[in-house]
Amino acid sequence: MVLSDRHSGGGFDLPRGRMVAEQLERRGIRDQRVLRAIAKVPRHVFVEEALVGRAYGDHPLPIGEGQTISQPYMVALMSEALALVGHERVLEIGTGSGYQTAVLAELCGKVFTIERLKGLADRAMRRLDVLGYYNVLARVSDGSLGWREEAPFDAVMVTAAAPDVPPVLLEQLAVKGRLVIPVGDAHTQVLRKCVREETDVRWTELGGCVFVKLIGQDAWPNGS
Repeated sequence: MVLSDRHSGGGFDLPRGRMVAEQLERRGIRDQRVLRAIAKVPRHVFVEEALVGRAYGDHPLPIGEGQTISQPYMVALMSEALALVGHERVLEIGTGSGYQTAVLAELCGKVFTIERLKGLADRAMRRLDVLGYYNVLARVSDGSLGWREEAPFDAVMVTAAAPDVPPVLLEQLAVKGRLVIPVGDAHTQVLRKCVREETDVRWTELGGCVFVKLIGQDAWPNGS
């Protein structure tokens, strides 16, 4: 497949490399697999044409339908927290633009991604297909309910904020599996990580954050 200039990455290697060095490494991201993945994935492909010039800036960007592509540092922090080594089956809640999906696809064996907005899901999958990320399976559904048919998962990443952790996502996590999710109110949240042990769940906090709401049966009701 012949890629367009926008999809080929031409002209964006320098700003992408600067983003990795200045926004990620200087802030303490150490996982070399994560750094290599983010250095490879062409972030500019996943933003609107009018925002391509801002694709490698230190901020989230709108992607339509009230959603955003996360700040590069947050993508790296959440990816690093999952401690992926390459073989895992990962559930992503909130496909969005598909950028985080692409990073996960570089890091694990297979990504199962859920998006509630069909327009976003369709655009994301077209981008991922063009870039050759064929280890991604997507569905349009309520992400707060997970993907029971494909469970258990080695890792779960939630890219939208919930008022609390949806219990079903913990149920679908394998023993020794990791889950990362922003939890809080509509304005400020804390990024939480859990590791599921044989008999309990161990939680740690990774810092403050601000995400759009996770809309669903076990999260925020639609229109809230």
